[in-house]
Amino acid sequence: MKSIYKLSLVALAVVGLSACNQEQKTTASPASVELTTDAQKEAYSVGASIGTYMSGHIKEQEELGMPVDRDLLITGFTHGLNGEMKLTEEEMQTVLQNLDKKLNEKRQAQAAALAAKNLEESKKFLEENKAKEGVVTTESGLQYEVLTAGTGEKPAAEDTVEVHYRGTLLDGTEFDSSYKRGETAKFPLNRVIPGWTEGVQLMPVGAKYKFVIPAELAYGDRDTGTIPANSTLIFEVELVSVEKAKAPEAVETK
Repeated sequence: MKSIYKLSLVALAVVGLSACNQEQKTTASPASVELTTDAQKEAYSVGASIGTYMSGHIKEQEELGMPVDRDLLITGFTHGLNGEMKLTEEEMQTVLQNLDKKLNEKRQAQAAALAAKNLEESKKFLEENKAKEGVVTTESGLQYEVLTAGTGEKPAAEDTVEVHYRGTLLDGTEFDSSYKRGETAKFPLNRVIPGWTEGVQLMPVGAKYKFVIPAELAYGDRDTGTIPANSTLIFEVELVSVEKAKAPEAVETK
């Protein structure tokens, strides 16, 4: 979950520790909150932002199988504000550093398991899909199907293409769509993933193809955030126009 505070767990602890010198006790209850002055809104926004930031970490930690004692978290935050900590700053930094380490180990294990799962599912899907009527598999392993035939020119890798497209994972999760943005995308064809560079060159202008792109022709074992490692991708692509690359200027010889 995003917040205006870009903090790690350890850095977040420093926020609480730096407030230890404050003498004012926090006594306001949710029912008595007033947000009329700038100072009230500022104080509330700082607290709400930290709470929002922490809620994302709590959710992730629980999803990784590490329960969080929310009551103790709130107690610790209050103790930090009031300078009443039960652990020293050094002890808390060590605890939080160890927590970060455990969370990273959990994330890595989870990512490795998901990558292995995606690899097996991709192999099965590609084998089944290539047997379907109308599906063509190229030498590289790219699979495509003509949804709408076109009659225009075909682009070369160096050309700039204008396309409409929709990209999904094998489970149907949409990760990108020019249709949703309401505008076409335009880019040099040799600046995208290999599956796109190869596949779109097969399309005449006006055509719409469905591509099934194996991970090795997409993002491989990289996790991009929206696309997990070893993901086979499905794209529906409509080629709108082609802008031919400029020919290199001839060099005069004397």
